[in-house]
Amino acid sequence: MLVYLVVSVLSTLWITMAQNQLGGPEEKDKTSTALKELYSSQGWYLHNLLSRIDLEELMKKDEPPLKFPQTLDEFEYSFNEKGQLRHIKTGEPYVFNYHEDLHRWNQKRYEALGEIITHCVYELLENECHLKKVHLPVDATEDEPKSFIFMSEDAITNPDKLMVLIHGSGVVRVGQWARRLIINEDLDSGTQIPFIKRAMDEGYGVIVLNTNENYVEVEKSKKQEQPPPNDTDEPAEKKEKKDDCQKETNKRRDFYEKYRNPQKEKETKHIPIRDNSTPEEHTIYVWDHFISRSSAKNVVFVAHSYGGLVFVELHCRNWVSSSEPLDTPVEFMLPDCPRVSAGTERHELTSWKSFNSIFNYFTQALEVQNAEAKSKSTVTTRSSYRKKSEEL
Repeated sequence: MLVYLVVSVLSTLWITMAQNQLGGPEEKDKTSTALKELYSSQGWYLHNLLSRIDLEELMKKDEPPLKFPQTLDEFEYSFNEKGQLRHIKTGEPYVFNYHEDLHRWNQKRYEALGEIITHCVYELLENECHLKKVHLPVDATEDEPKSFIFMSEDAITNPDKLMVLIHGSGVVRVGQWARRLIINEDLDSGTQIPFIKRAMDEGYGVIVLNTNENYVEVEKSKKQEQPPPNDTDEPAEKKEKKDDCQKETNKRRDFYEKYRNPQKEKETKHIPIRDNSTPEEHTIYVWDHFISRSSAKNVVFVAHSYGGLVFVELHCRNWVSSSEPLDTPVEFMLPDCPRVSAGTERHELTSWKSFNSIFNYFTQALEVQNAEAKSKSTVTTRSSYRKKSEEL
């Protein structure tokens, strides 16, 4: 790639100089001849340069194997008493550039650590928050692809109030707000655990959605390569020359592919999870099978980023990234729910920075509703809310 860029720059410079010196027809002919010789010499120059490159030495710069530790201990990292990820020996934060100039390998290592972090969060949801894992679909067979959510023991039976937590899009899974915050900041800002603990302390039942768990990934079966058709009408000499040319092309392509992507990864396919193949489908499924069947008089939602779009038509308050102080009203062109500042310009931090304001908002809203309510209310269904929304 570097050679190509250098050659391109040289070509541009020479062409610009030639164009600036154009005169009459004779000069134009000379220029045309010069350009032809230049392009011809470029091919020689590139070939000569490549022939001098020690390909074996070049290949030594290939990335290490894409094999990474399977546990946090093997990575030599752990969470300290403040919930910060630190190296066990040095006490330093996570280092992304483990190998300099190998961004793809470093990214794969980061993703491998992220998968371990995801399972660590699952364990914290069960052991610290005392939530139970519920598999979806509820009637799934043993061999069928499954998703899951986490719920408190009283999520369905709590007669007073229920809190539903929804993360955003991307690699995050149930219990997380942002993987980057978990790795680079701490568990409090990056996970939903503080929300879950406080909600349970304040008497809420809790349901934690898992909107990005939409499929299972399996390796594709290898297909046998079919030999190219044999054209018997083609002259033997022409066919032999054509085959040699194709072999040389394949050789160059294979070398380029190995240098660009030295470790060809396995080809996989996605098998969708029934009734949960998209974030929206998952949320509707959880609503129909759990939320709408709960005994709670009041149901509140805390949704981060894309998770809010699932319930965009519901009455709500939206804490948005802004340089304004926390809870300052923020104007917006679209007439959706009221927007206030989260007190930060970092999108991934909006939920954590608004932590206290969110719970205060719920408390005030429920106090007003309970004061006005004269009889036991029922949980609003999606169909009835849609009808009410259309009437408004």
